[in-house]
Amino acid sequence: MNLEHLLEKNKRWSDSVKEREPDFFTELAKQQSPEFLWIGCSDSRVAANTIVGLRPGEIFVHRNIANIVTHTDMNCLSVIQFAVEVLKVKHVIVTGHYGCGGVLAAMEDARHGLIDNWLRHIQDTASMYEEYLDALQDDDARFDKLCELNVIEQVINVAETTTVQDAWARDQEVAVHGLIYGLSDGILRDLDVSTDRRRDKRELRRQFFSTIKAAGV
Repeated sequence: MNLEHLLEKNKRWSDSVKEREPDFFTELAKQQSPEFLWIGCSDSRVAANTIVGLRPGEIFVHRNIANIVTHTDMNCLSVIQFAVEVLKVKHVIVTGHYGCGGVLAAMEDARHGLIDNWLRHIQDTASMYEEYLDALQDDDARFDKLCELNVIEQVINVAETTTVQDAWARDQEVAVHGLIYGLSDGILRDLDVSTDRRRDKRELRRQFFSTIKAAGV
């Protein structure tokens, strides 16, 4: 097995770009200056540049299973620091998606192996909102809502990082947002859970939860 077909696709893509814009790669190689950091899911159907129609160099991307941000993940924290302090991004966007396999696995009463340790973060979120989730009409509604609630918690986690807190303390312009993507229609939805200043995380959680609860699925 080889990757010849991928290399050929890459060659055709590169040639087509250079045909339209002869200096594109020369200019791209000089620097990157994106305004956005996208923290999304590793799901192959949720590709940041494709979804928002941005070109290479216009969005900085970090992806992992179920778009989780934890204060012990040095990989994610390093990406946030580089994006905020070096690239000076204006927006950090946490993007979840409906139908997320990581969220579904966290909801199941089953063992999945090593990933169960990672999914505990989502299970903790489900426990935090257990009363609300149990009141929803069916499993599909609970699944969709937990995908949204997971975004809430990751927006709060990003806002609580030392990097973002320090940026706000020095009056750097950076906002944190939460979006969710629909696999069935290709539409990004703003969950209206944005913040651009230091605030108590309990206050943020109450506000964000009220917003999502009022909006419905």
